[in-house]
Amino acid sequence: MFLTGLIFGFALVLSFLVMVVLTRPSSIERKIEARVAHLRERPQDELGDAEPGPIIKQLRLSNVDWLDALLQRSAMAQRIQLLIEQAESHWSVARVLAIALALGFAGFVAALFLLPGLLLAPVPALLMMASPFAVLRFRKMRRIKEFSRHLPEAIDLMSRALRAGHSITAAIEIVATESPEPVCGEFREVYRQQNFGLPTREALVQLAQRMPLPELGFVVTAMLLQRETGGNLVEILDRTTAVIRERLRIQGEIRIYTAQGRLTGWILSLLPIAMFFLLSMANRGYTRVLIEDPTGRRLVYAGLALMVVGGFAIRKIVDVKV
Repeated sequence: MFLTGLIFGFALVLSFLVMVVLTRPSSIERKIEARVAHLRERPQDELGDAEPGPIIKQLRLSNVDWLDALLQRSAMAQRIQLLIEQAESHWSVARVLAIALALGFAGFVAALFLLPGLLLAPVPALLMMASPFAVLRFRKMRRIKEFSRHLPEAIDLMSRALRAGHSITAAIEIVATESPEPVCGEFREVYRQQNFGLPTREALVQLAQRMPLPELGFVVTAMLLQRETGGNLVEILDRTTAVIRERLRIQGEIRIYTAQGRLTGWILSLLPIAMFFLLSMANRGYTRVLIEDPTGRRLVYAGLALMVVGGFAIRKIVDVKV
């Protein structure tokens, strides 16, 4: 009997110790409790006079404090951050700028050894410096194109959810769960922002900023008008879906008809530059006259200006607005 009681007491103490170890607060929970206790200890008048903190999370643009404070005040850094979000990249603004500066310096040093003179050395440096932004822009355009391709199905899904009696918030959650990427990721962000207290209007406006598509702008405008003035949102979404599908069909036909013009523009723009660098690497003296002779430099400037004008003209011809 004594042995049974001893074993029971030992098991009871052991269970208590295990529960204490497993249920003890973590370091994050202890920090939160300390902050709450600090707020409780502050006088009420001090709390009333304090400035209210921001309700929207401040996004850091760099891990270095002074650099983050500098970038937060820059409009260019904000545009780069928006480009990063649109490209769904994990880079930071500081990292993009550091990569651009490093590539620009490497391009300038390489041009000093490969090109005669210092006149054309900034050209490859600027091209290399712009390459990270070109990569982000390419990923942005590819993601927007994929979003546009799946948007009609997402609107149909939202329309069916509303027709079944769900609210707009529940319809957004269904789209965030059932739609393919990148539609589900963007609508999941909208649903997450609403759960954290951001007004629906602000969440939808940020969605339209991340995905600058006219079709999505129509949908966001219709949803906001329905929330403010009422109306049959299901009918509006159905008509918007039909318009978007017809617009995508026409855009596909136009891209087929203008494919030859776009290819011609790329060839005429890149072929002279590529041939110049290839000839310079094969025989440095062959293109020296274009750099050292004043008439040759004027011809280079005139050729570059005409290439830019021709590229813009071809782009204007093949860029048919729908």
